[in-house]
Amino acid sequence: MPCADAEWQHKQKSRKLRMLRFWRDGLERQLAAVSAAISTLEQQIERDQSAQS
Repeated sequence: MPCADAEWQHKQKSRKLRMLRFWRDGLERQLAAVSAAISTLEQQIERDQSAQS
């Protein structure tokens, strides 16, 4: 049964890799959203400051 055990380990590692990639992709989407929100706020602050001058 060593072959079956090696196959099981390979499947488990592949499953874990897919899960980690899924999590990474979600985090990248969240980071992109946060970065966009920061950029928007920075632009608004700059615009407000130039309008007050």
